[in-house]
Amino acid sequence: MTEIVKASLENGVQKIRITADKGYHPAHIQLQKGIPAEITFHRVTPSNCYKEILFEEEGILEPIAQDEEKVIRFTPQDLGEHEFSCGMKMQKGSYTVVEKTRKSLSLLQRFWITSIFTVPLVILMIGMSTGGISHQVMRWGTFLATTPIMLVAGVPYIRSAWASFKKHNSNMDTLVALGTLVAYFYSLVALFAGLPVYFESAAFIFFFVLMGAVFEEKMRKNTSQAVEKLLDLQAKTAEVLREDNYVQVPLEQVKVGDLIRVRPGEKIAVDGVVVEGISSIDESMVTGESLPVDKTVGDTVIGSTINNSGTLVFRAEKVGSETVLAQIVDFVKKAQTSRAPIQDLTDKISGIFVPAVVILGIVTFWVWFVLLRDSVVVLGASFVSSLLYGVAVLIIACPCALGLATPTALMVGTGRSAKMGVLLKNGTVLQEIQKVQTIVFDKTGTLTEGKPVVTDIIGDEVEVLGLAASLEEASQHPLAEAIVKRASEAGLEFQTVENFQALHGKGVSGQIAGKQVLLGNAKMLDGMSISSIYQEKLEELEKEAKTVVFLAVDNEIKGLLALQDIPKENAKLAIGQLKKRDLKTVMLTGDNAGVARAIADQIGIEEVIAGVLPEEKAHEIHKLQATGKVAFVGDGINDAPALSVADVGIAMGAGTDIAIESADLVLTTNNLLGVVRAFDMSKKTFNRILLNLFWAFIYNVVGIPIAAGVFSGIGLVLNPELAGLAMAFSSVSVLISSLLLNFSKID
Repeated sequence: MTEIVKASLENGVQKIRITADKGYHPAHIQLQKGIPAEITFHRVTPSNCYKEILFEEEGILEPIAQDEEKVIRFTPQDLGEHEFSCGMKMQKGSYTVVEKTRKSLSLLQRFWITSIFTVPLVILMIGMSTGGISHQVMRWGTFLATTPIMLVAGVPYIRSAWASFKKHNSNMDTLVALGTLVAYFYSLVALFAGLPVYFESAAFIFFFVLMGAVFEEKMRKNTSQAVEKLLDLQAKTAEVLREDNYVQVPLEQVKVGDLIRVRPGEKIAVDGVVVEGISSIDESMVTGESLPVDKTVGDTVIGSTINNSGTLVFRAEKVGSETVLAQIVDFVKKAQTSRAPIQDLTDKISGIFVPAVVILGIVTFWVWFVLLRDSVVVLGASFVSSLLYGVAVLIIACPCALGLATPTALMVGTGRSAKMGVLLKNGTVLQEIQKVQTIVFDKTGTLTEGKPVVTDIIGDEVEVLGLAASLEEASQHPLAEAIVKRASEAGLEFQTVENFQALHGKGVSGQIAGKQVLLGNAKMLDGMSISSIYQEKLEELEKEAKTVVFLAVDNEIKGLLALQDIPKENAKLAIGQLKKRDLKTVMLTGDNAGVARAIADQIGIEEVIAGVLPEEKAHEIHKLQATGKVAFVGDGINDAPALSVADVGIAMGAGTDIAIESADLVLTTNNLLGVVRAFDMSKKTFNRILLNLFWAFIYNVVGIPIAAGVFSGIGLVLNPELAGLAMAFSSVSVLISSLLLNFSKID
């Protein structure tokens, strides 16, 4: 019979540990649907079989070295039995997904219930200190207020602690559960024995720990919908040739070899090859090219790109999961599911800190009750007093401040960052950004404006620009829009055009004031001679990677217009600031090398990687990661895979939804200086976390010896009640420290 092992639920996450040793053990695990799962693999066998962990259905393939632990994270959604295996699929395990066994209170619900019952505790404590409430009312009042808190807030921590204990592990939940249980049950006995009670200590521990957990959950709420948004970009139907007629069919019915017709303004359904027609296609979502690409018979087209002008008929070559968009979806999905959050610093120390505190509490009781009981020096204590020393140690060591140290700083840091136009989508980016050595930028729309502008006019400016704009006024081409905009800004009047013609791939022509006017590329010249001056200017402009168009009147060249996508206003300053912080800057773009290099030279970027497709962008990021941590800044759909695989993904706020969803960090103001502020704010927030952890530990370092009675000989003691107050004060000091982050200077 197959052993079925249920994952334990810890703070809303299903956790289970598996040892990769001569096959997976246990052979079968059970997970609940819709609840995040963390499966920790520990590889102990040197076999090649265990080099990778594969959850094929979830798109997860993670390498694992010998003696390494690898945490696989996903949220099970599909009921029934599923397989996981090593990368070679020679050893397999399975997991069953079942419906949630019971409806449990959410973290936020537990926090609010705890908060409600904490209020009367505060009132009772104030009343007791002012003499308005009797000692007896205080004792029974704290019992009645704390008991619901133990039931609502305490049970999940107790379950987590018990599950860890059974596996011979410990975590911070262990200390929370132990400290509160000891305080509660001791107080319960003391309530009927007439001894001092410390119910409120247990209640306040849960209040502060849950507060920290709520802050953390709020940070995790921005879960990515990137894959869904990408899939929404697909055309839903296609006009396919069926029995000599073109009919609309659902996208999933399109097969390889189908002839598909696409009209102007429509999305191209799948990847294919043009068999009829001429048009220009906006491929910026995939390639990053700022200008439309001319397509004719024999050229390839990409699914989900937009047909601008003419009608095309193309043959479907790749459908379903084989299309470029589907591959982008796959890249994003794998990158997001395989990226594991950095383990919190408090978790790293829990394996040592927790058992040490427990042992210390037991030793404290034993020393006072056994070792010093018969001492000639009057140090020995009664059973009750000895127990109080041990309980005080456990209470003051309870990690409330530790639990607040990270999430409170993150909340304040992310809040202030948002005011500066830097939106941090998760806390792990703060830890990752400290290690970034290389920052990679997309070009179009990120470093540049994303639209061409007229940069140079050679010849009589009024004549050249006026005639060009008159011809282009009716055109929707991006170059035409740039020319018309420049003429409008100059206040030029547009002239009437007769016999207008658009010559695909060449330019436009028409009659203006009885003269034949041509505007276009070199293909339009048709034997016209170019003067040495114009030729010289042409070569000069082309070296600058500018797009040059000719203006001819009655077969005589009258001038040139140069257009280019220009850098953003603050791009050069931002690059300079990043270099001052010892960061290497790289441009990664789908545009051609000449254009990319020209822009890079203008703003000071050293390295250029040009002409890359979306999946290649992700590959290039992986190559750069071989030498250190990499941040990537992008704005387009084509940037989504790179944003997902980079150690830190940064999206421009004016970019596409998919780019924003794939990123860790969003620049809401679309200002590149936000990248600099993001690095600076992240560093300050991370340093504040370290300071908070320092303060939290100081209380433990100072308080534990006092609570243990080390200084009782000089009258310095810390009973459980005072220990609880000291614990609460440490939490307050951490909160104040985090709030002071609002006043840190940021350039």
